[in-house]
Amino acid sequence: MTATQSNVFLALQTNDETRPIIEAIEADNPHAVVHRYPAMVKIDAPGRLVLKRQTVEEITGVEWELQSFHVNLISLSGNIDETEDELVLAWRQ
Repeated sequence: MTATQSNVFLALQTNDETRPIIEAIEADNPHAVVHRYPAMVKIDAPGRLVLKRQTVEEITGVEWELQSFHVNLISLSGNIDETEDELVLAWRQ
């Protein structure tokens, strides 16, 4: 399996703060597979996964600071490219 075919993933705690984040990731990544467990959610995607500040704000109706999701982050896999508007996990070639 090459790097571009490998999955990236995010694992987040399951709580009220992460529910709109998970919903936003699902909306922006229709190719992603969401695994729900009692205390966490793991989201796998082939090659690339994006979390957009704007999508979370549209879901919640309030301004949201993307970096605040790190408090609920359990683990991730992939190279990170993060701005104040989006976080992208992808494998670099």
